[in-house]
Amino acid sequence: MQIKKITQCRICKQKNFTKFLLLGNIPLPNGFIKPEDVHKKVNRYPLNVCICNHCKLVQLCELVNPSVMFHNYVYIPSTSQTRMRNFSEIALQAIDIGKLNQDSLVIDIGSNDGSLLSFFKGIGIKTLGIDPAENLAKIAELKGIETINDFISVPLARTIRKVKGPAKIVTATNVVAHIHNLRELFEAIEILLDDDGIFICEFPYLLDLITKNQFDTIYHEHLSYFSIKPLLILLEFIKLRPVKIIHTPIDGGSLRIFLSKKMGTLDSTIAKLLKEEEKNGIDDIKTLQKFAKRVQILKSELHKTLVQIKRRGKTVAAYGAAAKGNILLNFCGISNKLIEFAVDSTPYKQGLYTPGSKIPIFPESEIVKRRPDYVLILAWNFAEEIMNKQKQYKTRGGRFIIPVPQVTVV
Repeated sequence: MQIKKITQCRICKQKNFTKFLLLGNIPLPNGFIKPEDVHKKVNRYPLNVCICNHCKLVQLCELVNPSVMFHNYVYIPSTSQTRMRNFSEIALQAIDIGKLNQDSLVIDIGSNDGSLLSFFKGIGIKTLGIDPAENLAKIAELKGIETINDFISVPLARTIRKVKGPAKIVTATNVVAHIHNLRELFEAIEILLDDDGIFICEFPYLLDLITKNQFDTIYHEHLSYFSIKPLLILLEFIKLRPVKIIHTPIDGGSLRIFLSKKMGTLDSTIAKLLKEEEKNGIDDIKTLQKFAKRVQILKSELHKTLVQIKRRGKTVAAYGAAAKGNILLNFCGISNKLIEFAVDSTPYKQGLYTPGSKIPIFPESEIVKRRPDYVLILAWNFAEEIMNKQKQYKTRGGRFIIPVPQVTVV
C-alpha cells in the first residue's frame, strides 16, 4: 500500500485532529523524471496538514510508504557550504560535550553520503552510518565511511550494539521528523547509546515555519512539525532527557536537541522558546488558519509575478531543484511554461526534469551561459550562498526572486 491515512497521533496516540492546510495532490518532491519518462503520467499523493488537538503536534494527515521515498534518494548535503558548516558545528559540539577520543564510536542515523561523519572520521574517531538509500550508502562507503544500508529499527540497534559496542554520540539531522514510529526510533537510540552517551538531533522548527510562511518545507517525507510543547510530551514516553537545546538558523530555523540518559542541568532556552510559542499562538487553530490564508496569498502573488514577467518577454530560470522548490512549483501551478530551466549543484539531478512541473535541470554554470532575466531561488534557505556564487550573473544585470517569506525581487 503506497499511502495510508493517519488515524492516531504519533506522539500521544489520541485520534482527534483538526486539518488546517490543504496543499492538494502533489508529486513526491524528490521524484525527479528521466528524459524518456517526461511524457508519462506522474503519481501524485495528498499533502495535507493537521494538528493533534491533545498534544498539539502538527503532522501530515496521510503517510506515503517510506520505501517509495527513501530507496533511491537524490539530496546530497556535501554540495552546500552552508550545510557543511552546520555539520562542522554539530561535530565540534559533539566532540566537546561527549569528550570524544579515538576509542569513541559515533553513529549517524540517516547518514546520507557520510558528510557529517566525515568530520569525526577526519580526526580518527570511529564512525558508523545508517541510511536506507542504496545509492547514498554506496557513496559513503567509497569515502571510507562504513554504512549500513537499512532503516533504523530496534533489532538493528541490538545487532549494532552487540558487534560494535555502545556509541558515545548518536546523531540524526533532518531525520526525526521523517519517522512515523517515534517511540521505536527512541528505543533504538537508547539501545545504541552508552550510559553517558548523547543523542543529537536537528529538525525544522514549527515556530519559524508558521511565522516565516515556510509552507514549502512541508512535504511527504516530513511527517511531523515540532514545537517545544509536543516535544516535551514525547520525552515523557522515553528514557532520554534534554540537556541542551539550540535554536539554529539552518533551513530557515531549526531546533538542535541534545538528549542524555542522565538528567543534566537544562539551560533556559526551553522556557524562552515556550514563551515565544505562546506569544505567537502557534498551537492555536486560529493562528494556523491565518497561516493557511497567507500561504494562499503568497501562491497568487508568485504566480502573478511570473506571468507578468513572461508577458513582458523576459525569461526566468529556477535555482535549486530542492524538495521545497518542487512543492512550491506544484502548489503554485508553476510549470515549464513560466520557467525556462532550473539549475542545481547536485550531479544526480542534472539531466533530469522536476516532478510535476517538468522543468529541465542543468548545472549551475547554465545561469551565466544563458543569462535569464530573472532567477527564482527555490532553495531560499541558501539564498545568500547562491547570490554570492552568482555575482557574475548579478553584475550583468540579472535579478533574483526570493519567494519566501514573501515574494521579493532582489
